[in-house]
Amino acid sequence: MPLPLADHVVRLAYDPGISPKGGGLPGLSVLKNVVNSINMFGIIAVVGALAVSLGVWAWGHHSGGHQAEANGKKGALVSAGAALGLGAANAIVTFFSALGSQVH
Repeated sequence: MPLPLADHVVRLAYDPGISPKGGGLPGLSVLKNVVNSINMFGIIAVVGALAVSLGVWAWGHHSGGHQAEANGKKGALVSAGAALGLGAANAIVTFFSALGSQVH
């Protein structure tokens, strides 16, 4: 027997009652340390990539290599964007997590 439309809507609106909770699983502090270390390695890699990109940009500009100059500019821009993303990762996740918790 088919269910009425109202029963389908009620089933879609079911709240499972799940929310993030710290301390529920062992090893949470270890996982946080690992992610912090990965973020630090990423920032260090971005500093190296930015230095190389700026060097390529300068070399291309002074040697007349327009392709190298353009690639250096792109690399510098990508490195700056990656640094912005790595630095703001925690705030971005916090913002969208808070935004998501407001959806009812």
